[in-house]
Amino acid sequence: MVNHQADAEDILQDSFLEAFNNINEYREDASFGAWLKKIVVNRSINALKKRKLILFDQIPGADVLADNGEVIDMDDLQLEVKRVNNCMMQLPVGYRVVLSLYLLEGYDHSEIGQILNITESTSKSQYNRGKEKLRELLKVK
Repeated sequence: MVNHQADAEDILQDSFLEAFNNINEYREDASFGAWLKKIVVNRSINALKKRKLILFDQIPGADVLADNGEVIDMDDLQLEVKRVNNCMMQLPVGYRVVLSLYLLEGYDHSEIGQILNITESTSKSQYNRGKEKLRELLKVK
């Protein structure tokens, strides 16, 4: 989410410290991993708010196969990833956060609502508006 390895490492370390310092607050209604993931995501969002940037992770360099089985040129793929990232940077912060949490982190709208302290319907509308705006931006370029 933070798109910077050193920042991500710092956030992860701080998250582990927070989790272990607050282990008495852990309720066993969810797995420890889910609880820890929520801490990490919240710390990441806070870091991004401080920087006023929300970034998508880069796709790691590896051979990628298209649906038809052909190998995709990684240079072309990296250019597309950069193009999508640039378009993402043009989205309002709310759209970017919800898109990132939903598409990259795998949270559902109910969980996103809890994380961001918004309603589930607000998460859905932010997601749909963000997705539509991203499509528009990608068509223009």
